[in-house]
Amino acid sequence: MSSSDSSSYNKVSSGVTVIATTGIIAGSSVLIILTILIIKCVQNKKQPVSAEEQLTIATTSSPGSTLRGDLSIEMETISKFLKDIEKEKPMRFTPHHLIHFTNNYAEKLGSGEFGVVYKGRFPNGIKVAIKVLHGTSDNKRDEEQFMAHIRTISRTYHFNLVKIYGFCFDKAVKALVYEYMENGSLAHHLFDVSPNRIEWRKLREIAIGTAKGIRYLHEELQQKIVHYDIKPGNILLDANFNSKVADFGLAKLCDRENTCVTFTGASGTPGYAAPELWMPLPVTQKCDVYSFGMVLFEILGRRRNLDVRRGQSKQWYPKWVWQMFEQGQLETVISDSGVELKYQDKARAMCKVALLCVQYNPEERPSISSVVRMLEEEEEVIIMPTDPFHYLPSNA
Repeated sequence: MSSSDSSSYNKVSSGVTVIATTGIIAGSSVLIILTILIIKCVQNKKQPVSAEEQLTIATTSSPGSTLRGDLSIEMETISKFLKDIEKEKPMRFTPHHLIHFTNNYAEKLGSGEFGVVYKGRFPNGIKVAIKVLHGTSDNKRDEEQFMAHIRTISRTYHFNLVKIYGFCFDKAVKALVYEYMENGSLAHHLFDVSPNRIEWRKLREIAIGTAKGIRYLHEELQQKIVHYDIKPGNILLDANFNSKVADFGLAKLCDRENTCVTFTGASGTPGYAAPELWMPLPVTQKCDVYSFGMVLFEILGRRRNLDVRRGQSKQWYPKWVWQMFEQGQLETVISDSGVELKYQDKARAMCKVALLCVQYNPEERPSISSVVRMLEEEEEVIIMPTDPFHYLPSNA
């Protein structure tokens, strides 16, 4: 081969190499760019819209739908929102959401001092209880107080407290959305005629669970919560009859360091409210201990504390129990309650704890922690109660 032919061959070979290299680089770049675009598309597809945004889209897209109709929220949306709740993120609902959840407020569960409760259901089937609060004020101060209140109760997580899922604060509606309790209130099982009577062993467990819920509110939170209205109607029971304290979110708040609560006006329910709530006296968390003591009497007797249908001596059960205790006849109380022999020692202890809880002087009442320990028999009832009703007329 001549030198000129060799030179031409080398030039062609070099050109082919350059073209090939350029093609490889260009092709690789295209593949890289396509790969990046595909990854971004996948990420964007997977990036979830917030639960509240998806809920708003779902409910507003079909305003005429009913709870069981066209309202469609994906299961993963509800699951995410429930996880948000566990992370102290209660969801803010609109009045339109509540209408869908309750099927236009079709089923009323009950009513009380703070509002009316309706049964509802999330689109994934989870049952809820929606308390529509009395009053519709929506001024800035009320909203700030309400939101501060929500922030506080959203940080409360305890087995024996009713869980809050979310809330609504609107000009027309203020409401709280709670978990639904399958077996209703303790009041229903104690006072209403029911063929499925709760056995005493379970009633004792309900009492202890309730005390633990109150202990959490009083002693285990950075910002102590005083309930002010402990009563059987505010003790709810889940499917397994575990007790859950309700309506604590509507209580007044105070700092843990502050043992006294600034208080104006009576509160609580007559028959359960401590004497200091009705008098110009300092109010502490011991008012909840008093109310819990009154609940213990009703658990012990399976009856309302005040029942005018009974003989005069037994019309007001707590005073009759005190008289029996004072006369050394607690056995009469136990037998009258129908407590099984194997639980009678526990019933006697409960009776003494109840009398200690309702002492007139708040300082003479035990702490709720001590109440839990005494009911669980981890602490002996050493201090004998004195007459808690000495301030009442002898014929009361």
